[in-house]
Amino acid sequence: MELVNEAITQAASAWWVLPLLFLFCLMDAFFPIVPSESFLVSLAAVGIHSGSPNLFLVGALGAAGALLGDQITYAIGRKIGAHGFKWMRGRRAQRVLHYAEKKLETSGALLIFTARYIPVGRVAVNLTAGATGFSHKRFTLFDTIGVLTWAIYSVSIGALAGNWMHDNKLLGIVLSIVIAVVLGFVIDRIVSWALNRYHRRVESADKPAKEFERETVPPSIDEG
Repeated sequence: MELVNEAITQAASAWWVLPLLFLFCLMDAFFPIVPSESFLVSLAAVGIHSGSPNLFLVGALGAAGALLGDQITYAIGRKIGAHGFKWMRGRRAQRVLHYAEKKLETSGALLIFTARYIPVGRVAVNLTAGATGFSHKRFTLFDTIGVLTWAIYSVSIGALAGNWMHDNKLLGIVLSIVIAVVLGFVIDRIVSWALNRYHRRVESADKPAKEFERETVPPSIDEG
């Protein structure tokens, strides 16, 4: 086990690790399959006791990469709209995009802030913000707060797990990733519940209007 711990510590101390973390967090903004959060919490789990990598640098570079990636995603949304990619046309993606468009009008700060914790939701919100012309200054302000809290949250998870398992760095990494995945799943379920509730409310509000239209619009006359 000592050999494993030593190998992990040396790998985490390599010069290319922090630039790679920055790149992962940047790419994750428009390619959610990139495991930026897992990478971040893993480095924090290792660095909490060894001191390398430095936790402040891990959090700062993670936040900087995420912020730049979100800015790129916003710019893509402004350029091509929120339906420019094939994956955006799926049923669930369309629901998320529609919800994001509506909520940006009324709760932009809260939506941008919370979307940072949900991979697909984050991409949808940032693209929609750009596509709908949401204020870039407001977007940057809210997103900056979001990425900073996300970085602190991720580093804290990694540090907590690494502190619990300081004698077994590999187990500490695995535990930190499991905690992050479970919390992400819980947040995703809460958002899905909110989306379903929102759509049921919209459908309930539209139903009387549709019934009224059917009752008041006269049937068409066949002149043939």
